[in-house]
Amino acid sequence: MTDTHRPTPPFPDQQQDQTPGQTAPMKPQPDHGEQTYKGSGRLAGKAAIITGGDSGIGRAVAIAFAREGADVLISYLNEDDDARETARWVEEAGRKALLLRGDITNPAHCMEIVERAFEAFGRLDVLVNNAAYQMSYPSLEDISDEEWDKTFDTNIGAMFRITRAALKYMKPGASIVNTSSINADHPNPGLIAYATTKGAIQNFTGGLAQLLAERGIRANCVAPGPIWTPLIPSTMPAEKVQKFGEQVPMKRPGQPAELAAAYVMLASDEASYISGATIAVTGGAPII
Repeated sequence: MTDTHRPTPPFPDQQQDQTPGQTAPMKPQPDHGEQTYKGSGRLAGKAAIITGGDSGIGRAVAIAFAREGADVLISYLNEDDDARETARWVEEAGRKALLLRGDITNPAHCMEIVERAFEAFGRLDVLVNNAAYQMSYPSLEDISDEEWDKTFDTNIGAMFRITRAALKYMKPGASIVNTSSINADHPNPGLIAYATTKGAIQNFTGGLAQLLAERGIRANCVAPGPIWTPLIPSTMPAEKVQKFGEQVPMKRPGQPAELAAAYVMLASDEASYISGATIAVTGGAPII
């Protein structure tokens, strides 16, 4: 039995020619919890950074965090319209939203993200390393050195640099939540560079949890399965977009809103004994 409440493939033909893509052209429109997420003060008074916070999973997390009582810095590459829309939802929840445009493959920008957040909020309680880059390739020979390096610089290099900078301001009780992927355990051969970085993220997070335990700072992963975000029509062939998500037991992609609760839980004080964990949000596909 499938969940008829959520869109299921096949989806309309659609492709976007610019990575990481935009929300407006997507059919169907992703659900970020705009009309459904109800907060209960679980992050009251906290301040958070969310990379890739303009759309997709990042937007859903930003909306949820704000409705739970957190101020949010939204880091994004160049999707200004999407970023402003996310900020609008954060501000409608009565919280501060700070937009910061820039390329996280630039080490100086990684530092800027952290410094600007602390200047704006006076504290830093939660870091969500969510921004990612992917591109599909049919063979290893099709992947250039530049493409491989860009994927690693975006997905794991920036995560290392932003986390390192953030530790200066994070106090006991703070939380780091990194976005991994089902690809860390079940690599898609057409996304081999991306999948490899997601394995590295999971490993990095496990080591980080051990390094930071004595400082009272937790580090965990969320591992999404196929999620309906602008990254999909902007990085995959049209035929794969049309069938996206049908491979998991639920026979559909997840909506960004369906991940928000996992990030809220890991960021909250209720998760005080959870560190080094990976939470799978995969539509029934098991991870090891």
